[in-house]
Amino acid sequence: MSKKLFLIEAPGKLKKLQQILGSEYIVKASGGHIRELAKDGDDNLGFDLKKDSISCRFMPKNPMARKTISQLKELARQVDTVILATDEDREGEIIAWHLKEVLNLRNPQRITYREITPAAVKASLNRPRSLDMNLVNAALARSVLDKLVGFRGSPLVWKLGNGAKSIGRVQSAALHILCQREREIQEFKPQDYWLVSVTYSEGFKAYYLGEKTSTPTDKEENEQRDDAGEKEENKVEATKVLSEAEADRLVSLARQFPHHVIEVQSKTVSKNPPAPFTTSSLQQAAGSRLKWSPDKTMQVAQRLYEGGYITYMRTDSYHLDPQFCATVKQWLQQKDPNNIPVKVASHRTSKTAQEAHEAIRPTDIFKPSIELKQEISAEEFELYLLIWLRTVASQCKSAQILKTRIITQSGDIFWQARGQIVTFAGYAKYWKDLSDDLLLPQVSGGQLLNLSEAGHEKKQTQPPPRYSEAKLVQVMERRGIGRPSTFAPTVKTLKERGYAQVQKRQLQATPLGLEVDAFLQKTLPELLQAEFTALMEDKLDAIASGKENWERYIIGWNEDYFAVALLKALKVVGSQASSSKNSQSLEAKGHSNKESKINCPHCSHKMLEIPSKSKKLHKDYFLKCPSCQAVMFYNKWRKIWELPGEKSQESTPSLKLTQHSCPVCGEKLAVREYEKEGVKKQMLVCSSPKAKGDKKHKEVVYFESKNVFWSKKYGELPIG
Repeated sequence: MSKKLFLIEAPGKLKKLQQILGSEYIVKASGGHIRELAKDGDDNLGFDLKKDSISCRFMPKNPMARKTISQLKELARQVDTVILATDEDREGEIIAWHLKEVLNLRNPQRITYREITPAAVKASLNRPRSLDMNLVNAALARSVLDKLVGFRGSPLVWKLGNGAKSIGRVQSAALHILCQREREIQEFKPQDYWLVSVTYSEGFKAYYLGEKTSTPTDKEENEQRDDAGEKEENKVEATKVLSEAEADRLVSLARQFPHHVIEVQSKTVSKNPPAPFTTSSLQQAAGSRLKWSPDKTMQVAQRLYEGGYITYMRTDSYHLDPQFCATVKQWLQQKDPNNIPVKVASHRTSKTAQEAHEAIRPTDIFKPSIELKQEISAEEFELYLLIWLRTVASQCKSAQILKTRIITQSGDIFWQARGQIVTFAGYAKYWKDLSDDLLLPQVSGGQLLNLSEAGHEKKQTQPPPRYSEAKLVQVMERRGIGRPSTFAPTVKTLKERGYAQVQKRQLQATPLGLEVDAFLQKTLPELLQAEFTALMEDKLDAIASGKENWERYIIGWNEDYFAVALLKALKVVGSQASSSKNSQSLEAKGHSNKESKINCPHCSHKMLEIPSKSKKLHKDYFLKCPSCQAVMFYNKWRKIWELPGEKSQESTPSLKLTQHSCPVCGEKLAVREYEKEGVKKQMLVCSSPKAKGDKKHKEVVYFESKNVFWSKKYGELPIG
């Protein structure tokens, strides 16, 4: 019996899929993208924009991909059937297409599945399809657009001479959101205000509402749910008083006149369950509840998916498979029968969501926690539990909340107190996002009250808060910037480029980020507008659904906008006085753009040394080609000059072995140098390659402390 070659992306899925498929199949992984656009032609784009077509040239992504291609070609010659089982999104489709092209496959079978379970995988094998060229074209269009913007736009910011490395179609729009918020904070001027309140011996506190002759009416509440799932706070609702003199006057009047209840309002409100997780809402909830970055969330979710515990984690759909919903209902019938709704709450889906996909959910709602804890890591269990709770909550009844409002009066002044009690938790039994109960005493209209205290409290208006990483993802999603697969990488890129930094779990635009954003506002302002970027995403979606020709769109976009915008931008760059001033001030300090010994990797001209004050650089200058404008930055770990975006083959410096042995495996401990707050330090780690990622080695870290290396678990070791 001839074997079948089953090709996937991630090596992490190999073991699970081989178990499911059996010996009839050879399961191999491409390791993700095996080809990328070549680095040749105009501006090293790797494609030619012709009058009515685009010709793309591709190359192996790295040496490992080249080796993988060679191995897969040999295997493909030995089998009759090749099955392309890469992920179901655009990127998965183009990876499958690249495999078809490099392996010269005539009729490969294309399958997709949303979860790595025997039932899902075997069902997908029964319904193979051909490659979806609309999805392939959309992915091609994204690659071409991103390289066009990055490679032709980035040289503009290189001219700033401040260490700025790149701009990007999604990256720059996201940076602009951070910079807008940072400027709002910088320009914010706090204002004083006072909250005036009265406390009654009947057991509640009321706040100043206003001076009116008629009873104030309650405002309807229509708050948008926070996808981060943070617990609601009991907010004080009061009319702000803008001067201390006025606050003193109100306190004096409160003490002069008797107080009585004029109205008690009670109503029961329903709060619907949250939707199951999309990529964005999962990142927000993990950021809020687990304090994780979007990048870490996706890494852990990837492992859960590869292990067959959750469905595919890159999705913008709220849809759940009806059969799965039936299993959740079955679970509720056994465990919580009073929480089964007559009709499950529906959620409005964004216009870009792909309903053929599913939300993120567990593959087996009945799997016991005891089993799970033995099979997966603590981090994976934390995220799995978050997904499990959110999924079950989405299928439950609404929460019922009794809200109470007491309005009192003294003279012409009205006061109000608000309270609430959760009378039925519903979904909140699993997804806890309701504020704590605040019980008000039983009082009736006309009842006289005993004033025990009247006073005021000085407050100050606060600037708008900075975004957390997850909150930025939420804003990007709501404004249509990027798609599920790009949210986490975009945030990561902003940090790696030095355009943003994390301070107290909040993202802050750096001076470099603000400078780049201000520069782009003068040169390529449209690229920063959310509407402009969102329109481009809509066009990519239209290409994916076959409604738009990808080549015609990009050629038109380049001719009508980008090429023209670049010419205008270059004129702005040429007239920028700040660049010349910066250059003059540096030259005055003894710096000049002297010729280096390094040749440009693109055109072989001698590179120039351009001074820079950026703290992100490993030297006080970078290299720039006077001919083709290419730039290079020094990597102190590899001790080489490299182009922006080049992947390091080794991410850490070589390690110096010591005479100390690892307490776990006995291998020699090695000295690793690192930098913290500008100070160079050392620590000891295990030199064994197997130590990386191993749970037992996690605590084998000795930090330099005075005259010893110190470990929390293993004690002290002498230096030297």
